[in-house]
Amino acid sequence: MRVELAEAAGAEGAWLRFPEQGETRRLLALTADGEQRNRLDTNRSTESRRWIRADPYAQADTGLPWAALGPQDARERLPMRDFTARRRRDRLPARVYETTPVIAVLTTEHDRRIDWLRAGQALENVILLATAHGLRASLLHQAMEWPDLCDSVTRGPDHAHMLVRLGYGPEGPATPRRAAWSSTPGR
Repeated sequence: MRVELAEAAGAEGAWLRFPEQGETRRLLALTADGEQRNRLDTNRSTESRRWIRADPYAQADTGLPWAALGPQDARERLPMRDFTARRRRDRLPARVYETTPVIAVLTTEHDRRIDWLRAGQALENVILLATAHGLRASLLHQAMEWPDLCDSVTRGPDHAHMLVRLGYGPEGPATPRRAAWSSTPGR
């Protein structure tokens, strides 16, 4: 499956690599650092909380419903994004996660606009293929949000765009979608 996922990324001009355990631990530490910075930064944590619907039963076309946030790792080894920016166990449920997560690193040769497009298309291909094979994907983007951490993700000349956790697990709840936008006046 890893070869197929790497080929799906490669079809768009990007690379998907699966680091060894020691490198995975280092990448998770960078992700945890990014998550902590996001929580401690007042502007970022305020923005994150604005994206959460205060009333989980409210009918709205924006924001994340509470149920879509998913659980945090009870052992706090896998730094999942906490959009509540609070890290209080009474706020988000906690579950025991796998001991050895499978992490993939999505990279391109450069960091130009065309590379951003390639990375986005590659990520789409990877997630669609993973989903077709029953895999779940979580985006670990916290380190990508901080330039110094992002630069530390890869040890070579290529540029990192995303860390992706892949594995098997329960299906998450559906999240609402906005109606399609029409550019036709009066619609």
